[in-house]
Amino acid sequence: MAKKDEAQLVKETAPGFNPTSFFKETKEELDKVVWPSRQQLVSESFAVVLMVILSASLIYLVDNFFNWAAAQVFAA
Repeated sequence: MAKKDEAQLVKETAPGFNPTSFFKETKEELDKVVWPSRQQLVSESFAVVLMVILSASLIYLVDNFFNWAAAQVFAA
């Protein structure tokens, strides 16, 4: 039975690119998307920006610490 379904699927898809079908299917898929509310979008964006700032700050501090430690160890 799987072979029969596979054969039907192959028959339904024509070779090449069909722009009309592509845009129709794209619109159907976008209609299925659950879009976030404005409040959810703002709060999650704020959380992402905050995490990026915290991560960058941590990397900066660790880098400065290792630069200081290397200067102490390899000071001539």
